Amino acid sequence: MQADLNWFAVLAHHAIRTPDKALTVFEGETTTYGQMQANAIALAGGLHERGVEPGDVVGLLSYNCPEFLETIFAANYLGAVAMPINWRLAAPEVRYILEHSQARAFVCDEALMELGGLATDGWDDGPARVCIGSAAGWSALRDLRAAAAPPRPRVGPGDIHRLMYTSGTTGRPKGVMLTHANLAWKNLAHLVEFGFTSADLGLACGPLYHVGALDLTTTSLIAAGATTIIHRAFDAASVVNELERSRVSVVWLAPAMVNAIMGLPDIESRDLSSVRLVINGGEKMPIPLIERIQRTFSSAWFADAYGLTETVSGDTFLDRDSIVTKLGSVGRPCLHLELDIWDDAGRSVPAGERGEIVMRGPKVFKGYWRDPEATAAAFAGGWFHTGDIGVRDEDGYLFIVDRLKDMIVSGGENIAGSEVERVLYEHEAVLEAAVVGRPDVRWGEVPVAYVVLRPGADTSTGTSTGTSTGTSTGTSIGVTADALTLHCRERLARFKVPKDVVFLDALPRNPSGKVLKRELRSA
Repeated sequence: MQADLNWFAVLAHHAIRTPDKALTVFEGETTTYGQMQANAIALAGGLHERGVEPGDVVGLLSYNCPEFLETIFAANYLGAVAMPINWRLAAPEVRYILEHSQARAFVCDEALMELGGLATDGWDDGPARVCIGSAAGWSALRDLRAAAAPPRPRVGPGDIHRLMYTSGTTGRPKGVMLTHANLAWKNLAHLVEFGFTSADLGLACGPLYHVGALDLTTTSLIAAGATTIIHRAFDAASVVNELERSRVSVVWLAPAMVNAIMGLPDIESRDLSSVRLVINGGEKMPIPLIERIQRTFSSAWFADAYGLTETVSGDTFLDRDSIVTKLGSVGRPCLHLELDIWDDAGRSVPAGERGEIVMRGPKVFKGYWRDPEATAAAFAGGWFHTGDIGVRDEDGYLFIVDRLKDMIVSGGENIAGSEVERVLYEHEAVLEAAVVGRPDVRWGEVPVAYVVLRPGADTSTGTSTGTSTGTSTGTSIGVTADALTLHCRERLARFKVPKDVVFLDALPRNPSGKVLKRELRSA
């Protein structure tokens, strides 16, 4: 018989041994391990009454709060799959994820009810709708806790714990299937790497729908039986106040969050000596910023990291002893993860040579939900292809060079240029479009669109509403950059909307017809 690796079992383990230990602290209120277990079991009963069975998907659209974690535990208690959703997405994007995942239930924060409602209103056979708070036409989460839960089924290592949709090189996001074993092996690796114990105090200030805040701090700390302070949303001043006041020991920060904190006028005078670990990841950081962080967090190990949603994050870390000697590196692989660098022919390259980063190990995901073709391509040759270009030195330290995939990283969020291009192509005035990243001081990168208009379309008038679709009627179509921006804003998350639209007579192409995006990036 296979071992029961259910993530809920980790909660139950600590609830039995330390029921009164704080699992979360949120807006001054503490939820203990015992309380979280009781709430999650009760919520599982309510979800079960609304049709959630083992293997079903439970969508979750919420700002950070204890109920976020409770919903994941409740879904896993039932043997169901938790699916956190990025609340920065637009309603059509949320609807697509709920439809593609075939979600049986949808838990939505009251503060996000406008977005959740737009994504589900009029969907007669859609998922059961549950509100964290209260809203007309939605069941209240607190009321669902009144139901009795069925016995907890055993969950095998290969059963899906969580589904996370991430931008890829296609026009639609792909659902990453993370198993209970993936999470267990990730937690083991990070506990070994960082020495987490129940005495640690973490801060989750990034969005929990992202593997950074959820897995580089929170799930690892729960595995250790520790406490995590939860901030509803990121605010740089509030984070620094919390670090200083509560004597936080562990925090994950995306590069854009680091920039905001380091931009505070009094940051160098604050007492941040309690922080022993700052985990960073999401994009390559400039070396001068790393050096300044080390001066500001003088007692902390600044563990620059590399990882992906497909690997439950945190694949390599720069060890403390090498912060100076290997500055700019993202370190070496964590426990039980193999990493290699391959050329275009799938051959391992020696130290010092560039190639695609590939990985294999028990923390690497199962595949993409309902997408066997993408899964097969991702695991060509038996290793997971990250789409990132790296180089290792003679000591095995990894340096990130570039991205092979058509991907823009803005504030730690992945943006596939192709999904923005898909929306641009829906506008009747657009003949061709290419979207690339442009360096940005605050966000790291922002998307910029290069557009070729159809014959008969021009930028001389602003008569276009920016919302039309279909084919040209042959009459002159007036379109502006603002109109195309509006067109994108109505269909995409705000962070995906191009910050600039540049009109060209033609896109640069190589002899085989492929768009030369590197030329657009350097324009």
